[in-house]
Amino acid sequence: MSVKPDAVFVPLNIAVLTVSDTRTYDTDTSGELLASRSVEIGHRLVARALLKDDLYKIRAQVATWIADEQVQVVLITGGTGFTGRDSTPEAVECLLDKRIDGFGELFRALSILDIGTSTIQSRALAGLANGTLVCCLPGSTGACRTAWEGILAEQLDARHRPCNFVPHLKPVEACASRG
Repeated sequence: MSVKPDAVFVPLNIAVLTVSDTRTYDTDTSGELLASRSVEIGHRLVARALLKDDLYKIRAQVATWIADEQVQVVLITGGTGFTGRDSTPEAVECLLDKRIDGFGELFRALSILDIGTSTIQSRALAGLANGTLVCCLPGSTGACRTAWEGILAEQLDARHRPCNFVPHLKPVEACASRG
């Protein structure tokens, strides 16, 4: 990682949503990976939820977090495939003020090394909404690890140069304490 010498780490407030018709909190290895990796590097896990793959429930939860002044980042795992029940991109995309096209492109470029051409079926996407970064990732733990290690760890770090997502998020001062 390229780091500006005088830059400091800024802890962010992160919410993690798992979309799955089969997982429970005990079996949610993907959501757990995103939550634990976030906390390990110094961010704060401020919310975590697990929902069935229902477009309107997903949209309602994400909209609630986007409107919450305490949530700066929403990481979603699951519901990005092609099955009839996969609806995370459709639930989220209409909430975004700006789409980050390079996120999905880079995710697929990184994941081709692990899953080959099957990566074309990934509908991973990200965008900004009300100063909140929203990232939609596949449900597999390997895909979440790829996204964390290849994109998110650096882009959620204010020290990463030449740019990162932190300056585009709700002010950290507004998120310093809950409740």
